[in-house]
Amino acid sequence: MVEAMKKVASLDVELTVEERNLLSVAYKNVIGARRASWRIISSIEQKEENKGAEDKLEMIRQYRAQVEKELRDICADILDVLDKHLIPCASTGESKVFYYK
Repeated sequence: MVEAMKKVASLDVELTVEERNLLSVAYKNVIGARRASWRIISSIEQKEENKGAEDKLEMIRQYRAQVEKELRDICADILDVLDKHLIPCASTGESKVFYYK
């Protein structure tokens, strides 16, 4: 859904309220899933640190770093779409507030 909404946003037209909401929900779901994964991985990492399980810690840290990179990439992606396509095409105060929020 993120890719489909990115294509719509890239048309350089003002999005309707429904389209804006779909874009928001699409990114919220993708980010939310990664954040949940990060919380679980961090919890596991802390438990393994307390156990002193150094053999597992490296693998856990690599996976956490991968999830963090995905989060950064997704955030950079939506910020890029906002800066290049959505904010410049926003003509109403309501849409500008929505995008800056």
